[in-house]
Amino acid sequence: MYGKIKEYLQHELAEIEAAGLYKRERIIASPQRAEIEVAGRKVLNFCANNYLGLSDNPRLIEAAKKAMDARGYGMSSVRFICGCQDIHKELEKAIADYFGTEDTILYAACFDANGGVFEPLFSEEDAIISDSLNHASIIDGVRLCKAVRYRYANADMGELEECLKKAQAQRFRIIVTDGVFSMDGNAAPLDRICALAEKYDALVMVDECHSAGVLGETGRGITELYDLRGQVDILTGTLGKAFGGAVGGFTTGRREIIDMLRQRSRPYLFSNSLPPAVVGAGIETFKMLAESHELHDRLVANVEHFRAGMMAAGFDIKPTQSAICAVMLYDAKLSQEFAAKLQDEGVFVTGFYYPVVPKGQARIRVQVSAGHTIEQLDRCIAAFTKVGKELNVIK
Repeated sequence: MYGKIKEYLQHELAEIEAAGLYKRERIIASPQRAEIEVAGRKVLNFCANNYLGLSDNPRLIEAAKKAMDARGYGMSSVRFICGCQDIHKELEKAIADYFGTEDTILYAACFDANGGVFEPLFSEEDAIISDSLNHASIIDGVRLCKAVRYRYANADMGELEECLKKAQAQRFRIIVTDGVFSMDGNAAPLDRICALAEKYDALVMVDECHSAGVLGETGRGITELYDLRGQVDILTGTLGKAFGGAVGGFTTGRREIIDMLRQRSRPYLFSNSLPPAVVGAGIETFKMLAESHELHDRLVANVEHFRAGMMAAGFDIKPTQSAICAVMLYDAKLSQEFAAKLQDEGVFVTGFYYPVVPKGQARIRVQVSAGHTIEQLDRCIAAFTKVGKELNVIK
């Protein structure tokens, strides 16, 4: 019975290969850090979400070991059946304190947090108004909900206002946006979004995955950047990027919203609790960030240094307020060839193309970390410049 679909899949895969768009995973044989080992050689890593350089931090590793010694390897159950440990509640409080919110609920990943937030809160009587560049997890979460859907062009406040006017026909309305859009690196205009939400009686939800630890004076995310701490109804985020780089997601916000998610959010109800090692390291992460914002300051300086060097070399870089620098190449095959040549030069990056980004908008997304040194940043710029000239991207 597998024969017909096997032929179909083989044909589709061959077409992807012929188009030069086949995705091949590369194997890392070292800890995740600024310099890693790939295919038997050391390369500079510029495609991880390791914004604060914490993925191999000794304090987090030690905290994970201590938590495993004290609380075991895994939970072997979901929370509403078998409960959670004291450290899970401690981590939830630490996250709420960090963002200035009332309560937090933990998930296995932020994909689950975004997938499980809409259906418990909204019905066909309500409206969800979503930015066109929101992450796939938000899109999938919206699809699971019966609410009326509206969509506005990326950060277009005129279109958002028109959507809000139409959505007055519904009972409740929520505006949903990424804090930082993962492919372009731009920050949502949250001050204007909140002003429109106030005007048209709407809730606001922000995915902080690429903005937490990065934006704001001390790195506490987009609500700190716009002086809106505690004023956004729902924030979702991950422990898998700036906050240590492991796994785990969360939703933090208004107490009653979090309470309802505990009652009805399916990814929460039917997924195992986070393992103690991840929770212990997560708690230590927020202790470190409360002690100092040195890592955030270093990240900001690194981003400024890298952008200045790349633009001086002549590259087309999208404007960014984050640690994401989109080096625009526009052609899918070129992005793949460019990335392969960069790896030969000792720089580990990935080319992005349709359907991850719109057709004709292929790019290499460079992600800068607080773990990078200035010397490593300069080596990356030099490699980009060399390959860029070879491929006639720059002169």
